[in-house]
Amino acid sequence: MTLETRFTTSGVRMRLHSSRPGDLNWLLLPGGPGIGSESLQELADAMDVPGTIWLVDLPGDGSNTGRQHDDPFRLWPHVLVEAAQELPNVVFAGHSTGGMYLLATPEVREHIVGLVLLDTAPDCAWHAEYVQMTQDHPLPRFEEALVAYGRDNSVANLTTLVLESTEWNFQPWAIETGRALLARMPYNREAVEWSDVNFDHTYKARWWPTDIPVLRLWGANDRIVSQRGWDDPSYGTPNVLTCEVPDAGHFPWIENPGVVGEAFRELSRRLLAR
Repeated sequence: MTLETRFTTSGVRMRLHSSRPGDLNWLLLPGGPGIGSESLQELADAMDVPGTIWLVDLPGDGSNTGRQHDDPFRLWPHVLVEAAQELPNVVFAGHSTGGMYLLATPEVREHIVGLVLLDTAPDCAWHAEYVQMTQDHPLPRFEEALVAYGRDNSVANLTTLVLESTEWNFQPWAIETGRALLARMPYNREAVEWSDVNFDHTYKARWWPTDIPVLRLWGANDRIVSQRGWDDPSYGTPNVLTCEVPDAGHFPWIENPGVVGEAFRELSRRLLAR
């Protein structure tokens, strides 16, 4: 069976994952960048929520490269507004860099009823902590892959680089599952390079919703994106539901889908009670 696929004017791709009774539309945006929304398949599987779940890829990201303009990155991340406008009652969920793109685009607020931030950060300070982590917990094969990618930034070398980071992304007992997940992903080096030059090192949240339900969820053992930036009291508004997922890393729905699923159900209850 072929599932429904939608494209916005600028080429944002939205692929239907599943649908249940209810009028909410859940838009799942991957991290990376350069990794496809296929990375959120298991998250969508864990979400027992009312409404319809969509996997979203920005133009030029992941495997979404077939219907692009000459410069698919020209409207990043503002193109997220098109996705939010595409459907009614949108709950936008962004993983890692995906959440940062959402927080860098205040115009999204006018078109959503809820926001989910998964293992993301409010500013670029997380990156320095990530670099320090890699120095404190070196992976020799990752360093070799990084050198190879520096010599030849091919998709094959990018894929190898990501695979060699598996131990940083997942708990030790989930390494095999995590490596299999990362191995099946589409990767896009142009998206990686665009974000590195234009976004990753200067990012700071440009808005914070106080009038819609927000779920902020992260793995307790996430070593990729530090959660320290959220200590600022301005982010602790009453509309925010927080969930630290125990015994989980940067993809917490892999190690602990039950806790993640319950957090989404609680958010659903808050959304429906409005």
